[in-house]
Amino acid sequence: MSMLHYKVPYSEASAEFVEKKSRFIGHIFKVTSAQQATEIIKQMQKKYWDASCNAYGYIVEEGRVMRFSDAGEPQGTAGMPILEMLKKEELYDVLCIVTRYFGGVKLGASGLTRAYGHGAKIALEAAGIAQMQPFRFASVPCPYALLETVRSLLPDFEVEETHAEYAADVCLTLCMPDERFEEFNAKLVDVTAGRVHAEPGKIELFAKKITP
Repeated sequence: MSMLHYKVPYSEASAEFVEKKSRFIGHIFKVTSAQQATEIIKQMQKKYWDASCNAYGYIVEEGRVMRFSDAGEPQGTAGMPILEMLKKEELYDVLCIVTRYFGGVKLGASGLTRAYGHGAKIALEAAGIAQMQPFRFASVPCPYALLETVRSLLPDFEVEETHAEYAADVCLTLCMPDERFEEFNAKLVDVTAGRVHAEPGKIELFAKKITP
């Protein structure tokens, strides 16, 4: 798995359902460290202090750190199915907490496993999944006479104009998927007969949503 293209939650979200009178609330968070995950877990334990259980699972540090807790439920019936759902979706930088309010009817080990896994699944569906991708920034000095020609190329190469500075010439700041930069620059040079080219700048990772 390339750590330049990896999947993360698109947003924070929660979703809930009721199973045999027990209320389950799944919560998804994007986290980048075990410390951040621990802080959120503590906050949620405080918020849902009256719940029967706040089980969790998280994956951080490029998948090197995976942790879970059954939080008082029978061993392997809560935290593990949450973590397995995250692993199945190949997610990184993710924390899922499933809160349970016991409704008086026992679900049994298999019932609990299904319920906690389902809580994680519906929370993730609510959050959506994004893929982290490297985007390249570039500066494009351009004569006014060629400005519209340059701008007309942008949609074909998934390029966004983030800034324009107007002086003797125009200097555009552009952002595009890194893998499109060389192709875009070659086209730019071609259509302007060598008068305009893109000067490569920094690369940053951005989340691009890949599920509805």
